[in-house]
Amino acid sequence: MQRYFIELSYNGTSYHGWQVQPNAVTVQECLDKALSTYFRQPIVTLGCGRTDAGVHATQFYAHFDIVQDNETNEVKPLNFERSVTGINSLLPYQISVKRIFEVENTAHARFGATERAYHYHIHFHKDPFKLDRSWLYKGDLDVAAMNEAAGILLKHTDFSCFSKSNTQTFTNNCKITEAHFQVKDESLLFTIRADRFLRNMVRAIVGTLVRIGKNEINLEQFKEIIESKNRSNAGQSVPACGLYLVSVIYPFVK
Repeated sequence: MQRYFIELSYNGTSYHGWQVQPNAVTVQECLDKALSTYFRQPIVTLGCGRTDAGVHATQFYAHFDIVQDNETNEVKPLNFERSVTGINSLLPYQISVKRIFEVENTAHARFGATERAYHYHIHFHKDPFKLDRSWLYKGDLDVAAMNEAAGILLKHTDFSCFSKSNTQTFTNNCKITEAHFQVKDESLLFTIRADRFLRNMVRAIVGTLVRIGKNEINLEQFKEIIESKNRSNAGQSVPACGLYLVSVIYPFVK
């Protein structure tokens, strides 16, 4: 058996998230089907994380194993460039494989990642080219106040208040190393980077920071929400269409 990493990107609008689910089309389902067809053996990938329905990824990693040849008892070497071309021809246009490369059999796409980064896109004027790719917010926001609040995130580690309820995680602690808004072409780009993220965490954070921008809560109340560790105290999750997984870092991947 030989393990491989596969790097891909996808527009998540038409998919019910990454992970295989009954009665719903997902990115993982499409990828597993394409890999199984190309390599002529059943293949199940394991992704670097779970993205919700409608969430996009400009960089996503998964790993999969290829079993040995029954006749030679060896794993045949891959032509990586040809494999990428062949697998892409079997995938829907919304999913694109960038590269495949060999890794140690102990390498793990989910647990091996040391850092992840997300972008969240907000625009303020109707734009058909941003449909399902950014959140249209109608109103004014105090970006300076939102950035001040975003800086508070770096001083905390327990983000239970931003986590989806009843998840199977052992801890809600995360180390956020970057969080800020940037005005770009009459739009707003939120960047957040951490060692790990909880389910629904980024969308809940942005939703709460928007409450800061609307002057519904102040900085002290934002701190109290984090310290409460109670999801019901935080803001509503913003729409999935504006969220992108943009970076996943591994110490063994260049």
